[in-house]
Amino acid sequence: MKKFFAFPMIALAMTVSACQTDSRSQVLETSKSQVQVRSYQTRAYDTTDQQKMLRTIIATLQDLGFVVDKADATLGTVSATKLDGYLLRITVTTRARGTTQTLVRANAQYNIMPVEDPAPYQSFFDALSKAMFLEGHQVDA
Repeated sequence: MKKFFAFPMIALAMTVSACQTDSRSQVLETSKSQVQVRSYQTRAYDTTDQQKMLRTIIATLQDLGFVVDKADATLGTVSATKLDGYLLRITVTTRARGTTQTLVRANAQYNIMPVEDPAPYQSFFDALSKAMFLEGHQVDA
């Protein structure tokens, strides 16, 4: 009787662990190297004003149609979601780079898959660069 009960439990455990491995490998599996992906997810800006950078990131995301879910000035992170027939999530982090720059990294997910295409990141950083220029020259858009 114990052998009959043990077999289904072992089979269930193997199935659950196999599902976890498959899910994990799907999320972690990318067609491009992490260094390549990081290269178009990251930009450096010539400012050390963390608050101004975060305000500009939030404004840029809102201009691009995102709804800001969470912003944390202490951590230097902003998370936002865009619902337009699809679910696009983005998290943007900032950190000091040396004594004169701030490093900005964006990480996006389409539904549950990581966005590896450089085009959406380029669009975000183009808009952010324009906003930083306008902010730096105190121009109202």
